[in-house]
Amino acid sequence: MKKFSDIIRFVRYDMWRRTTTEYTGFFQRIGFTIIRTIVLVIRGFSNKGLNDKAKSLTFSLIFAIVPILAMILAVAQGFGMADVIETQLNRSFLGETGLVPEIMEMVERYLETAQGGLFIGIGLLILLWAIYSFFESVESAFNQIWNVQRSRSILRQMTTYIAIVVLVPVLIVCSAGINIFVHSTVENLPHLSMLQHLSQQSRFQFLQFVMCWLFFTWMYVAIPNTKVRLLPAIIPGVLMGTLFQLLQMLSVYLIALLSRTSIVYGAFATLPILMTMLQYASLLILIGAEMSYAIQNNEEFEYEHDLNSMSRRYKDFIMLYLLHTIVKRFEEDEAPLTAHELAVRDHLPIRMVNQLLSRMTETGILREVYVEGKEERTFQPALDTHKISVGMVIDRIEQQGTEEFLQSPSEEMQAFWNSYIRIKENHKTLDRVMVDEL
Repeated sequence: MKKFSDIIRFVRYDMWRRTTTEYTGFFQRIGFTIIRTIVLVIRGFSNKGLNDKAKSLTFSLIFAIVPILAMILAVAQGFGMADVIETQLNRSFLGETGLVPEIMEMVERYLETAQGGLFIGIGLLILLWAIYSFFESVESAFNQIWNVQRSRSILRQMTTYIAIVVLVPVLIVCSAGINIFVHSTVENLPHLSMLQHLSQQSRFQFLQFVMCWLFFTWMYVAIPNTKVRLLPAIIPGVLMGTLFQLLQMLSVYLIALLSRTSIVYGAFATLPILMTMLQYASLLILIGAEMSYAIQNNEEFEYEHDLNSMSRRYKDFIMLYLLHTIVKRFEEDEAPLTAHELAVRDHLPIRMVNQLLSRMTETGILREVYVEGKEERTFQPALDTHKISVGMVIDRIEQQGTEEFLQSPSEEMQAFWNSYIRIKENHKTLDRVMVDEL
């Protein structure tokens, strides 16, 4: 029992009380990063309600699937590849449901309606709006996962969403083209007997995996309204793309099995599997987004419990120490440091360093400087270093934000406030201590 409680304590507290830079061995650092990422994904799955978000996306997808397929087919027709799209749909799990002819008929009717709107462009606008509504809900879910408060502008949203819809048929056409090329190449090389025995279906499935990896990776980079690095997008892109393909294979097997054994439900037996497939596909997409966020922001959660309970005095100490380091380097004409470099220098949690540097920048104590050769911003004093006293720094931080916003304070309360301000202004001890003298 004690061993189990030690493991729980390690996962909840001890593992987060060391920064990544403190792990000396490469495999040790990778191992702890993987464990922390798994913990963060599980925590995010629970705290952010990914299961409920997946159900909501599934509901939106059901209404948007015909407009989306209509746009994909319209793009494919522009390439002269509409038949390729239908062939790929028949090879997917939808082909086993027997719904592809009905879906294609609905899509054709939808395109005819879009082309024959009552007013010029109304049909196209309805199609675009249906696609926009679905992807906007996807972006909203991604932004919540990434803790992004603002969505991109409507123009940028439309540009991104249309790019996604255009990318899908391009990937499908490329996949089909590569598949045809490989097939023709193998047929023209009779001496390669081993390759001749590789089935066309196996080659197609491998290409489907590759295209799925590319699409998921691109989606994790493009949809969140924040900068996502490539590696945190590639890892969940490959993993979730693989699981998506395996899920599709499982769905194909179950639908084929039910079509042979179902007596009661008949053709309707495929609908529950189709709905379940869409829900789990949505869930995989959101889990991948959460994993991408956890990988990129792994360092942000170092000392998380301690930071939430840190005393005001200790926070001021860290802030003044960071300022002391920046001022000293400036006076000695050394290159300014980024937030990450300051954190690594003294094994500080990057989340706290970013918060404290942002506060000092907002209050005019520091300024951001972009140095050639460094992608991230660096920090330098925004004032004469001989005028930056401890008291001035504390006063500026304390006064940051709104004051005296109460509409009807009592006379006693107002008198107490005036007395408090007078005492603070007369307390000059800290004003005689310079930051660079600490």
